[in-house]
Amino acid sequence: MSAPRTVLLGDLLKATSRSFYLTLRVLPRAVRPQIGLAYLLARTTDTIADTEILPAAQRLEALRRLRERILGRSQAPLDFAEAARHQGNPAERTLLEHVEASLALLATLSLNDADLVRAVLITITSGQELDLQRFGGQAPAAAAGAPRPRIALATEAELDDYTYRVAGCVGEFWTHLCRTHLFPRAPVDSAQLIADGIRFGKGLQLVNILRDLPADLQNGRCYLPRETLSAAGLTPETLMEPASEIAFLPLYRRYLDLAEGHLQAGWRYTNTLPYGQFRVRLACAWPVLLGFRTLARLRPAGVAQLQQRVKVPRGEVRSILFRSLVASPFPGIWRGLADSAQRPVPPGRPQ
Repeated sequence: MSAPRTVLLGDLLKATSRSFYLTLRVLPRAVRPQIGLAYLLARTTDTIADTEILPAAQRLEALRRLRERILGRSQAPLDFAEAARHQGNPAERTLLEHVEASLALLATLSLNDADLVRAVLITITSGQELDLQRFGGQAPAAAAGAPRPRIALATEAELDDYTYRVAGCVGEFWTHLCRTHLFPRAPVDSAQLIADGIRFGKGLQLVNILRDLPADLQNGRCYLPRETLSAAGLTPETLMEPASEIAFLPLYRRYLDLAEGHLQAGWRYTNTLPYGQFRVRLACAWPVLLGFRTLARLRPAGVAQLQQRVKVPRGEVRSILFRSLVASPFPGIWRGLADSAQRPVPPGRPQ
Protein backbone atom coordinates (compact mmCIF):
# COMPACT_ATOMS: atom_id res chain seq x y z
CA MET A 1 0.00 0.00 0.00
CA SER A 2 1.31 3.43 -0.88
CA ALA A 3 2.34 5.67 1.96
CA PRO A 4 -0.23 8.44 2.51
CA ARG A 5 0.63 12.04 1.67
CA THR A 6 0.75 13.00 5.36
CA VAL A 7 3.37 10.32 6.05
CA LEU A 8 5.56 11.24 3.06
CA LEU A 9 5.44 15.00 3.60
CA GLY A 10 5.39 14.71 7.39
CA ASP A 11 7.08 11.87 9.22
CA LEU A 12 9.39 10.83 6.39
CA LEU A 13 10.57 14.37 5.70
CA LYS A 14 11.19 14.87 9.41
CA ALA A 15 13.20 11.65 9.63
CA THR A 16 15.17 12.49 6.48
CA SER A 17 16.20 16.00 7.51
CA ARG A 18 15.25 17.54 10.83
CA SER A 19 16.77 20.92 9.90
CA PHE A 20 14.90 21.21 6.61
CA TYR A 21 11.71 19.97 8.27
CA LEU A 22 11.84 23.01 10.58
CA THR A 23 12.14 25.25 7.53
CA LEU A 24 9.27 23.45 5.82
CA ARG A 25 6.98 23.74 8.83
CA VAL A 26 7.40 27.51 9.01
CA LEU A 27 6.51 28.02 5.34
CA PRO A 28 2.98 29.07 4.35
CA ARG A 29 0.66 26.19 3.44
CA ALA A 30 0.34 27.50 -0.12
CA VAL A 31 3.91 26.42 -0.98
CA ARG A 32 4.67 23.77 1.64
CA PRO A 33 3.57 20.65 -0.35
CA GLN A 34 5.44 21.61 -3.53
CA ILE A 35 8.69 22.41 -1.74
CA GLY A 36 8.35 19.36 0.51
CA LEU A 37 7.82 17.05 -2.47
CA ALA A 38 10.73 18.56 -4.41
CA TYR A 39 12.98 17.98 -1.40
CA LEU A 40 11.69 14.43 -0.91
CA LEU A 41 12.41 13.47 -4.52
CA ALA A 42 15.80 15.23 -4.47
CA ARG A 43 16.78 13.24 -1.39
CA THR A 44 15.66 10.09 -3.18
CA THR A 45 17.91 10.80 -6.16
CA ASP A 46 20.75 11.77 -3.81
CA THR A 47 20.38 8.50 -1.91
CA ILE A 48 20.63 6.55 -5.17
CA ALA A 49 23.71 8.51 -6.25
CA ASP A 50 25.41 7.97 -2.87
CA THR A 51 24.87 4.19 -2.63
CA GLU A 52 28.53 3.45 -3.27
CA ILE A 53 28.23 -0.31 -2.84
CA LEU A 54 26.46 -0.34 -6.22
CA PRO A 55 28.52 0.24 -9.41
CA ALA A 56 28.39 3.76 -10.80
CA ALA A 57 26.83 2.52 -14.04
CA GLN A 58 23.97 0.94 -12.10
CA ARG A 59 23.35 4.14 -10.15
CA LEU A 60 23.41 6.22 -13.34
CA GLU A 61 20.84 3.89 -14.90
CA ALA A 62 18.63 4.16 -11.80
CA LEU A 63 18.83 7.96 -11.95
CA ARG A 64 17.98 7.87 -15.66
CA ARG A 65 14.88 5.72 -15.07
CA LEU A 66 13.75 7.93 -12.21
CA ARG A 67 14.27 11.06 -14.32
CA GLU A 68 12.12 9.58 -17.08
CA ARG A 69 9.35 8.95 -14.56
CA ILE A 70 9.64 12.46 -13.14
CA LEU A 71 9.31 13.90 -16.64
CA GLY A 72 6.35 11.65 -17.41
CA ARG A 73 8.11 10.04 -20.36
CA SER A 74 7.86 6.56 -18.88
CA GLN A 75 5.38 4.62 -16.78
CA ALA A 76 7.72 1.67 -16.16
CA PRO A 77 7.53 0.69 -12.46
CA LEU A 78 10.61 1.48 -10.41
CA ASP A 79 12.10 -1.07 -8.08
CA PHE A 80 15.00 0.18 -5.97
CA ALA A 81 14.85 -2.73 -3.52
CA GLU A 82 18.52 -3.60 -4.02
CA ALA A 83 19.66 -0.05 -3.30
CA ALA A 84 17.26 0.12 -0.35
CA ARG A 85 18.80 -2.97 1.22
CA HIS A 86 22.17 -1.24 1.40
CA GLN A 87 20.94 1.84 3.28
CA GLY A 88 22.14 2.15 6.87
CA ASN A 89 19.73 5.05 7.44
CA PRO A 90 16.14 3.74 7.85
CA ALA A 91 14.68 6.99 6.49
CA GLU A 92 16.71 6.72 3.28
CA ARG A 93 15.65 3.09 2.91
CA THR A 94 12.02 4.21 3.23
CA LEU A 95 12.58 6.93 0.62
CA LEU A 96 13.59 4.31 -1.94
CA GLU A 97 10.83 1.88 -0.96
CA HIS A 98 8.15 4.57 -1.42
CA VAL A 99 9.46 6.20 -4.59
CA GLU A 100 6.25 5.34 -6.48
CA ALA A 101 4.15 7.05 -3.82
CA SER A 102 6.36 10.14 -4.01
CA LEU A 103 6.03 10.23 -7.79
CA ALA A 104 2.25 9.90 -7.48
CA LEU A 105 2.18 13.15 -5.51
CA LEU A 106 3.43 14.99 -8.59
CA ALA A 107 0.07 14.31 -10.22
CA THR A 108 -1.68 16.12 -7.36
CA LEU A 109 0.06 19.42 -8.12
CA SER A 110 -1.15 22.04 -10.57
CA LEU A 111 0.44 21.86 -14.03
CA ASN A 112 2.58 24.94 -13.36
CA ASP A 113 3.76 23.72 -9.96
CA ALA A 114 4.50 20.24 -11.30
CA ASP A 115 6.56 21.77 -14.13
CA LEU A 116 8.57 23.82 -11.62
CA VAL A 117 9.23 20.72 -9.49
CA ARG A 118 10.24 18.71 -12.55
CA ALA A 119 12.58 21.43 -13.79
CA VAL A 120 14.48 21.75 -10.52
CA LEU A 121 14.77 17.98 -10.14
CA ILE A 122 16.13 17.57 -13.66
CA THR A 123 18.81 20.16 -12.93
CA ILE A 124 19.69 18.55 -9.59
CA THR A 125 19.94 15.07 -11.08
CA SER A 126 22.16 16.41 -13.87
CA GLY A 127 24.60 17.55 -11.15
CA GLN A 128 24.42 14.17 -9.44
CA GLU A 129 25.10 12.41 -12.73
CA LEU A 130 28.13 14.62 -13.38
CA ASP A 131 29.38 13.72 -9.90
CA LEU A 132 29.04 10.01 -10.65
CA GLN A 133 30.74 10.38 -14.02
CA ARG A 134 33.65 12.27 -12.44
CA PHE A 135 34.10 10.32 -9.23
CA GLY A 136 32.00 7.15 -9.41
CA GLY A 137 34.43 5.03 -11.39
CA GLN A 138 36.86 4.68 -8.50
CA ALA A 139 37.33 1.41 -6.72
CA PRO A 140 36.51 1.40 -3.00
CA ALA A 141 39.41 2.03 -0.64
CA ALA A 142 41.37 -1.08 0.28
CA ALA A 143 40.28 -2.96 3.39
CA ALA A 144 43.58 -2.09 5.00
CA GLY A 145 42.63 1.59 4.86
CA ALA A 146 44.62 2.65 1.80
CA PRO A 147 43.37 6.05 0.58
CA ARG A 148 41.48 6.33 -2.69
CA PRO A 149 43.01 8.22 -5.59
CA ARG A 150 41.81 11.80 -5.41
CA ILE A 151 40.01 13.33 -8.38
CA ALA A 152 39.47 17.09 -8.49
CA LEU A 153 37.22 19.32 -10.52
CA ALA A 154 39.25 20.88 -13.30
CA THR A 155 38.27 24.56 -13.29
CA GLU A 156 36.51 27.30 -11.35
CA ALA A 157 33.78 27.20 -14.01
CA GLU A 158 33.12 23.54 -13.17
CA LEU A 159 32.80 24.40 -9.47
CA ASP A 160 30.39 27.24 -10.19
CA ASP A 161 28.36 25.02 -12.52
CA TYR A 162 28.20 22.25 -9.92
CA THR A 163 27.00 24.54 -7.13
CA TYR A 164 24.30 25.86 -9.48
CA ARG A 165 23.11 22.41 -10.52
CA VAL A 166 22.77 20.98 -7.02
CA ALA A 167 21.74 24.07 -5.05
CA GLY A 168 21.61 27.36 -6.97
CA CYS A 169 18.71 26.03 -9.06
CA VAL A 170 16.78 25.49 -5.81
CA GLY A 171 16.87 29.23 -5.12
CA GLU A 172 15.49 29.81 -8.60
CA PHE A 173 12.71 27.22 -8.08
CA TRP A 174 11.86 28.61 -4.63
CA THR A 175 11.60 32.16 -6.02
CA HIS A 176 9.30 31.26 -8.92
CA LEU A 177 7.04 29.22 -6.65
CA CYS A 178 6.77 31.81 -3.88
CA ARG A 179 6.34 34.66 -6.34
CA THR A 180 3.46 32.82 -8.02
CA HIS A 181 1.59 31.80 -4.87
CA LEU A 182 2.46 34.35 -2.22
CA PHE A 183 3.25 37.79 -3.68
CA PRO A 184 2.50 37.82 -7.43
CA ARG A 185 1.82 41.56 -7.56
CA ALA A 186 4.41 42.80 -5.07
CA PRO A 187 6.72 45.55 -6.45
CA VAL A 188 9.82 43.38 -6.43
CA ASP A 189 12.61 43.23 -9.01
CA SER A 190 12.07 39.62 -10.07
CA ALA A 191 15.31 39.35 -12.07
CA GLN A 192 17.40 40.53 -9.12
CA LEU A 193 15.48 38.32 -6.71
CA ILE A 194 16.13 35.26 -8.88
CA ALA A 195 19.83 36.16 -9.26
CA ASP A 196 20.18 36.53 -5.49
CA GLY A 197 18.23 33.32 -4.95
CA ILE A 198 20.66 31.43 -7.18
CA ARG A 199 23.64 32.87 -5.29
CA PHE A 200 21.90 31.99 -2.02
CA GLY A 201 21.79 28.32 -3.01
CA LYS A 202 25.34 28.35 -4.34
CA GLY A 203 26.55 29.83 -1.06
CA LEU A 204 24.91 27.12 1.03
CA GLN A 205 26.44 24.41 -1.16
CA LEU A 206 29.88 26.02 -1.03
CA VAL A 207 29.68 26.13 2.78
CA ASN A 208 28.98 22.39 2.72
CA ILE A 209 31.91 21.78 0.37
CA LEU A 210 34.32 23.75 2.55
CA ARG A 211 33.12 22.16 5.79
CA ASP A 212 33.22 18.63 4.35
CA LEU A 213 36.52 19.01 2.47
CA PRO A 214 38.50 16.48 4.58
CA ALA A 215 35.77 13.82 4.38
CA ASP A 216 35.36 14.31 0.64
CA LEU A 217 39.11 13.95 0.14
CA GLN A 218 39.05 10.67 2.07
CA ASN A 219 36.39 9.49 -0.38
CA GLY A 220 38.52 10.52 -3.35
CA ARG A 221 36.60 13.72 -4.19
CA CYS A 222 38.03 17.21 -4.35
CA TYR A 223 35.67 20.03 -5.26
CA LEU A 224 38.42 22.67 -5.13
CA PRO A 225 39.56 22.96 -8.77
CA ARG A 226 42.89 21.54 -9.79
CA GLU A 227 43.78 24.68 -11.76
CA THR A 228 43.53 26.78 -8.58
CA LEU A 229 45.36 24.23 -6.44
CA SER A 230 48.19 24.01 -9.00
CA ALA A 231 48.63 27.80 -8.99
CA ALA A 232 49.17 27.58 -5.21
CA GLY A 233 51.59 24.65 -5.51
CA LEU A 234 49.06 22.19 -4.10
CA THR A 235 47.50 18.93 -5.23
CA PRO A 236 44.45 17.05 -3.89
CA GLU A 237 46.87 14.53 -2.36
CA THR A 238 48.84 17.14 -0.38
CA LEU A 239 45.98 19.51 0.39
CA MET A 240 45.36 18.57 4.03
CA GLU A 241 48.93 17.74 5.01
CA PRO A 242 50.37 19.87 7.84
CA ALA A 243 53.29 20.86 5.61
CA SER A 244 50.83 22.40 3.13
CA GLU A 245 49.04 24.56 5.69
CA ILE A 246 50.91 27.79 4.82
CA ALA A 247 49.89 27.51 1.16
CA PHE A 248 46.48 25.97 1.79
CA LEU A 249 44.91 28.28 4.37
CA PRO A 250 45.03 31.53 2.32
CA LEU A 251 43.46 29.71 -0.63
CA TYR A 252 40.84 28.10 1.64
CA ARG A 253 39.93 31.47 3.13
CA ARG A 254 39.43 32.93 -0.34
CA TYR A 255 36.76 30.30 -0.85
CA LEU A 256 35.29 31.22 2.53
CA ASP A 257 35.09 34.81 1.23
CA LEU A 258 33.34 33.59 -1.93
CA ALA A 259 30.81 31.64 0.11
CA GLU A 260 30.26 34.65 2.37
CA GLY A 261 29.61 36.87 -0.65
CA HIS A 262 26.98 34.42 -1.89
CA LEU A 263 25.36 34.33 1.54
CA GLN A 264 25.32 38.14 1.64
CA ALA A 265 23.26 37.91 -1.55
CA GLY A 266 21.07 35.40 0.27
CA TRP A 267 20.57 37.85 3.14
CA ARG A 268 19.69 40.57 0.62
CA TYR A 269 17.23 38.12 -0.93
CA THR A 270 15.66 37.49 2.47
CA ASN A 271 15.22 41.19 3.14
CA THR A 272 13.90 41.92 -0.36
CA LEU A 273 10.92 39.64 0.26
CA PRO A 274 7.75 41.58 1.13
CA TYR A 275 7.76 42.38 4.84
CA GLY A 276 4.41 40.69 5.32
CA GLN A 277 5.88 37.37 4.18
CA PHE A 278 7.43 36.80 7.60
CA ARG A 279 7.16 33.01 7.34
CA VAL A 280 9.16 32.89 4.10
CA ARG A 281 11.64 35.41 5.52
CA LEU A 282 12.21 33.17 8.53
CA ALA A 283 12.57 30.08 6.32
CA CYS A 284 15.26 31.91 4.31
CA ALA A 285 16.94 33.59 7.27
CA TRP A 286 17.69 30.38 9.15
CA PRO A 287 19.99 28.73 6.57
CA VAL A 288 21.68 32.07 5.81
CA LEU A 289 22.42 32.79 9.48
CA LEU A 290 23.59 29.23 10.15
CA GLY A 291 25.77 29.43 7.03
CA PHE A 292 27.34 32.66 8.31
CA ARG A 293 27.96 31.03 11.68
CA THR A 294 29.57 27.99 10.06
CA LEU A 295 31.92 30.24 8.05
CA ALA A 296 32.83 32.14 11.22
CA ARG A 297 33.86 28.85 12.83
CA LEU A 298 35.78 27.66 9.77
CA ARG A 299 37.89 30.85 9.47
CA PRO A 300 40.20 30.32 12.47
CA ALA A 301 40.51 26.56 11.88
CA GLY A 302 43.80 25.03 10.86
CA VAL A 303 44.27 21.76 9.00
CA ALA A 304 44.09 19.66 12.18
CA GLN A 305 40.87 21.33 13.30
CA LEU A 306 39.23 21.00 9.89
CA GLN A 307 39.81 17.25 10.08
CA GLN A 308 37.41 17.18 13.07
CA ARG A 309 34.49 18.56 10.98
CA VAL A 310 33.76 22.01 12.31
CA LYS A 311 30.08 22.56 13.02
CA VAL A 312 27.78 24.99 14.83
CA PRO A 313 26.86 23.66 18.30
CA ARG A 314 23.20 22.90 18.93
CA GLY A 315 22.99 25.61 21.55
CA GLU A 316 23.99 28.22 18.98
CA VAL A 317 21.51 26.81 16.48
CA ARG A 318 18.68 27.10 18.99
CA SER A 319 19.79 30.63 19.86
CA ILE A 320 19.73 31.70 16.18
CA LEU A 321 16.25 30.26 15.70
CA PHE A 322 14.90 31.89 18.86
CA ARG A 323 16.49 35.29 18.24
CA SER A 324 15.20 35.41 14.67
CA LEU A 325 11.67 34.63 15.83
CA VAL A 326 11.85 37.40 18.45
CA ALA A 327 13.44 39.88 16.00
CA SER A 328 11.03 39.28 13.10
CA PRO A 329 8.59 42.10 14.05
CA PHE A 330 11.41 44.62 14.65
CA PRO A 331 13.29 45.69 11.47
CA GLY A 332 16.23 47.26 13.31
CA ILE A 333 16.92 44.18 15.43
CA TRP A 334 16.28 41.90 12.46
CA ARG A 335 18.92 43.64 10.33
CA GLY A 336 21.49 43.06 13.07
CA LEU A 337 21.05 39.28 13.00
CA ALA A 338 23.53 38.84 10.13
CA ASP A 339 26.22 40.90 11.88
CA SER A 340 25.77 38.82 15.00
CA ALA A 341 25.99 35.54 13.06
CA GLN A 342 29.25 36.68 11.44
CA ARG A 343 31.00 37.65 14.67
CA PRO A 344 34.51 36.16 14.76
CA VAL A 345 35.28 33.03 16.71
CA PRO A 346 38.48 33.38 18.78
CA PRO A 347 41.44 31.49 17.25
CA GLY A 348 41.85 28.03 18.71
CA ARG A 349 38.13 27.68 19.41
CA PRO A 350 36.51 26.72 16.08
CA GLN A 351 34.42 24.04 17.75
